[in-house]
Amino acid sequence: MPALLQLDRLSYVLPDGRALFSDLQFSFAPQRIGLVGDNGVGKSVLARLLAGQVQPSSGAVRRDGSVHYVAQELDSQRYPNVAALAGMDSLLAALERIGAGSVDEADYALVGERWDAHVRLRQALDALDLRHVDADTPTAGLSGGERQRIALQGAWLSQADWLVLDEPSNHLDAHQRARLVAQMARWTGGLLLVSHDRGLLAHVDAIVELSPQGLRSYGGNYAMYALQRAQEQAGFAAALQAEKAGARREQREAQQQAERQQRRVGRGEREGREGNQSKLLLDAKKEKSQDSQGKLRVRAQEAQQARQQRVVDAGARCAPDAERLLLAPESGVPNGKLILELRDVVLPHGQAQPLNLVLSGPRRLAVTGDNGSGKSTLLRVIAGQLAPASGVLRCHAQLAWLDQHAGLQDGEWSAVQRLQARHGTMAEGDLRTRLALLGIAGARATMPSRLLSGGERMKVALAAELYAQAPPQLLLLDEPDNHLDLASLLALEQMLLQYQGALLVVSHDQAFLQAINLDPEGLTLHK
Repeated sequence: MPALLQLDRLSYVLPDGRALFSDLQFSFAPQRIGLVGDNGVGKSVLARLLAGQVQPSSGAVRRDGSVHYVAQELDSQRYPNVAALAGMDSLLAALERIGAGSVDEADYALVGERWDAHVRLRQALDALDLRHVDADTPTAGLSGGERQRIALQGAWLSQADWLVLDEPSNHLDAHQRARLVAQMARWTGGLLLVSHDRGLLAHVDAIVELSPQGLRSYGGNYAMYALQRAQEQAGFAAALQAEKAGARREQREAQQQAERQQRRVGRGEREGREGNQSKLLLDAKKEKSQDSQGKLRVRAQEAQQARQQRVVDAGARCAPDAERLLLAPESGVPNGKLILELRDVVLPHGQAQPLNLVLSGPRRLAVTGDNGSGKSTLLRVIAGQLAPASGVLRCHAQLAWLDQHAGLQDGEWSAVQRLQARHGTMAEGDLRTRLALLGIAGARATMPSRLLSGGERMKVALAAELYAQAPPQLLLLDEPDNHLDLASLLALEQMLLQYQGALLVVSHDQAFLQAINLDPEGLTLHK
């Protein structure tokens, strides 16, 4: 019988008291499923709930079979060594206890048929060209790409009924992403993929979107989802316009009815006075008229509230136009202005061959190459974070550097504080407005940034650089697409298309690179 993952009235409340989602009722069929949604909507929390990593506030997750989970952030404290990273630490420990003479039934149940786990892990590490590590190697000394590859290899070795992978393509180069796609195609169990990677989402069987309205399934891959959602949004927008037009029409009719009623009352009062009716009769008619007008006003108010609610409900189904908007920095670079010079620069890590580059005017280059070739190192050297091993580097423009781990530092600072630190003269109200355009509004703008999602923290870090008091003429972006939701990624693409300065960007997302109008030649590094 195929394994299912089912949500039974699932709810989760955050430590700050905010309900992340409520009463989710859904069944995940055992196929390749892409889970998408805005930053902060709860995708990673839902993934952890499905995997049994956290407990719901109410409701339940019903699992048929086993679930193997790969987290989005593979920190060394939670995953101290390679065995833990691969999700095999408990299994290998049980094998060691059995080898030492244990007869505990729990150990034998945990091992099952996987007596060759040590050998299979060694073979997997060798296949990943990681011969320098073993099960006990600490993860603190491994790169982000190495951690991700090991964790994913552990998933493929797990023999689980379900895999739950949270942003598995982060830190993977083009070759490794192709390998991930091939492994997904070979996987025969259920697979839930939390991702914004359009290249990866092209290879799923269905897309499930998590929104404040709940979970909604769309058949097909990302292209089908984008088409269906565009058609759906066009219908929602048309319905909203129809509701607004209907509300205006009903309001005019109600106003006209009230004016007719007022005229009838005035005419009745005049006729009563002119007909010399008694004061007692006139007072009785007036009281009846006032009672009738009061009832009409109540009905009119109820009708108006109903009209407003219909418009609000129709608007809630529409994707907001302004949310997640990034404003391009107010800077431009004239053609021919010298921006950056690299003369025989040798990097401290990565490519051993000297680099020569002259960047002038608003040129836009992709920095590409396999993991370990020195792409991030190059940007850190240009940003002044690292010294080159040798050679001469001169930067002739104000630059902004966004590290791929940006936003993870200073977790106690709020989003507003991070922007204030970079632009002390901008009023707090203006900073809040810019954050609201990014979808970070209200209390989320002032809470410690460690409580925000990874994508939200990345957007705050990006905004802090873009809206700095001295606008950057050179942007250094190191995998800025990591952690961003699809809507924010599209907004970033639009911002970079409007940006008039020079640009060096590292990314393994070909769809992203193709969308931002880069110079055709680029800069490729080699190990």
